[in-house]
Amino acid sequence: MSDVQFFDEGRPVAVLTTQPLDRFLDYKAPPGGCMTGTFVEVPLGPRKVTGVVWGVGVSGLPPAKLRPVLRILDVAPMRDEMREFLLRAAEYTLTPLSAMLRLATRAPGLRDGPKTRKIYRLGHGQPDRVTPARKRVMKVLMDYGGLAFTLKELAEMAGVSTSVIKGLVTQEVVSVQDAPRDTPYPELASDFGGLELTKEQAAAAESLRQAVMSGVYGTTLLKGVTGSGKTEVYLEAVAECLSRGRQALVLMPEIALTGEFLERVQLRFGAKAAEWHSGVTMTERRRLWHMVGQGGAQLVVGARSALFLPFRDLGLIVVDEEHDSSYKQEDGVLYHARDMAVLRGSLCSAQVVLASATPSLESWVNAKAGKYAQLNLESRIGTATLPEMRAIDMRQEELPTGHWISPTLQQAVLKTLEAGEQALLFLNRRGYAPTTLCRACGHQIGCDQCDARMVEHRFQKRLVCHQCGESRPIPDTCPNCHAEGRLAPIGPGVERLAEEIENLFPEARSAVLSSDLFGSARALKEHISAIAAGGADIIIGTQLVAKGHNFPQLTLVGVIDADLGLQGADLRAAERSFQLMRQVAGRAGRADKPGTALLQTWQPEHPVIRAILAGDEEKFWNAEAREREVAGMPPFGRLAGIILSSPDAKEVFEFGNALARRNDPLLAVGATVYGPAPAPIARIRGRYRVRLLVKAGKGVPIQGAIKAWIGQFRRPNQMRLSIDIDPQSFM
Repeated sequence: MSDVQFFDEGRPVAVLTTQPLDRFLDYKAPPGGCMTGTFVEVPLGPRKVTGVVWGVGVSGLPPAKLRPVLRILDVAPMRDEMREFLLRAAEYTLTPLSAMLRLATRAPGLRDGPKTRKIYRLGHGQPDRVTPARKRVMKVLMDYGGLAFTLKELAEMAGVSTSVIKGLVTQEVVSVQDAPRDTPYPELASDFGGLELTKEQAAAAESLRQAVMSGVYGTTLLKGVTGSGKTEVYLEAVAECLSRGRQALVLMPEIALTGEFLERVQLRFGAKAAEWHSGVTMTERRRLWHMVGQGGAQLVVGARSALFLPFRDLGLIVVDEEHDSSYKQEDGVLYHARDMAVLRGSLCSAQVVLASATPSLESWVNAKAGKYAQLNLESRIGTATLPEMRAIDMRQEELPTGHWISPTLQQAVLKTLEAGEQALLFLNRRGYAPTTLCRACGHQIGCDQCDARMVEHRFQKRLVCHQCGESRPIPDTCPNCHAEGRLAPIGPGVERLAEEIENLFPEARSAVLSSDLFGSARALKEHISAIAAGGADIIIGTQLVAKGHNFPQLTLVGVIDADLGLQGADLRAAERSFQLMRQVAGRAGRADKPGTALLQTWQPEHPVIRAILAGDEEKFWNAEAREREVAGMPPFGRLAGIILSSPDAKEVFEFGNALARRNDPLLAVGATVYGPAPAPIARIRGRYRVRLLVKAGKGVPIQGAIKAWIGQFRRPNQMRLSIDIDPQSFM
């Protein structure tokens, strides 16, 4: 089905729609005919839906019995390699092809023609009076940095009526103009503003340029210590790609937080890159989707879903911080963006660059085996040196009850402040306290819909479930025994740490960086920029502070609980702890002043803690690889998770047991099934969850076996079944 074919008017064609049918539907080709890849509008019952012509009709019905394609949409046809990518991705992840097509068409108004529309931006006038509604409109426009909105979009985001916006237009506070619905992005100049590279950077950049020049597929692991300038190296590969007239994609784990990176792109190429992520307006999403298919967007900087954009000629894919767990999509279509990037690159003859200071074990093993090329950057740029790393043995510290900053760390922070430098205290827990306990009856406040404790968020004055998002005001009395004044927060979150900082260092300016404290991604980006410019003395942050940010004045990193990620039986616990600690520590001493990282730990003799302090990454990866290989675990074996959920606990366990008993298709390929067992969080949103785990050898065709295994059963109506190939989390 991968060959491009033309179909004359009236000929049966197979159309894949975005509807959850998981099969092709036959229609008659429209007047003038169509070809494979053509985007069309077709009737489905009483509705009109979007679809793509996939090939010749498959039903065998005569044309007289088929409904006609209503019209061809005014968008670039889906390219042959894109259809192949969706097919291969669907087969690998065991996802319905229609769901993959939905990922590839996630832009509004695809069925609209190329008309003009009115767009609204921040103007230069001042309002005669500032009402709360007007203030919200202006805040949205400022938060989004001058991006254009439609009237409906702006009204919805500000939570106001359209009349409020029109009133601001009359006062020129908001400007309105007619604009083409979609316009090309400014042209990027590959020779505009490259920085002078070190000898080490230049050698790595030249290797990547040569790879891009080859015009064939290849994957390179770009491994460089924090602060070594990996970004400047792969931007040279982007420049080579653009100079050859091809498009480039840079994936980032937290795209909404990377203002500094986008500024560097503009300085390097003289214009802004196109952005694709949740912080972009629907108007811009539609524009980008159309322009990338027409070649009107040369460079896209995006979140993982940008892999499914319809690039006309994709020549380079960069996966920055390739080790980051947020590249795994954990709901809906379950896929790993790093692996899908390699697949897509192989299908469109593109180079793939996986960049990280602490690569995933999968990429490290592939590089060692010669499957990927590897480039190393061993030194920081300029006079910057890697931070000194030391453990604080909490067994030797005298820490008062209800306090979490040891005297040793407290003294280090004080010295840092006296030197006029910044300190970062890292704790990977959002909110004020992870548990609220009644000291009268011992009750722990949990979510009514989930088997999870509610987390106190004192800044918001609410308890929040981090599984389903349910929230409620912080109560005055225990919901179990109704005792008053006996509820107590147990354990620290970043908000509680901020409270302790305020007491210890009342003169210091502190700032909390946590994703739940900001109304928009752009507001968070601006806050980070202000901190980098010296707007805070002490930064208190969750894991988002580890994601590539550069704070030039930061010289001290204190990890409050280095043991936190070592708990539990997660396959990747050691790997993730090692990566996170090394990344967080790498925020210190990135300019001309040396940095220090102090890890508070109750287990200084733990192998992972010792490996982090020693900095011998090769030794750590070799030891981790040996353990995984002996156990037959990824990347030396294969896993697949089966997640069942239902409102009926008995039903979900009975179905799980039936699956475990009738596993002949798995046994036939040498695979083993474990479970069923309750998921670690056994109930979410009122649904009981059970997991099974399939384990097989590395070369086993596990997808076909799982498809045959699951296909033996008819699921109850209220039962949901998800298949997670290569699971990263076991929650």
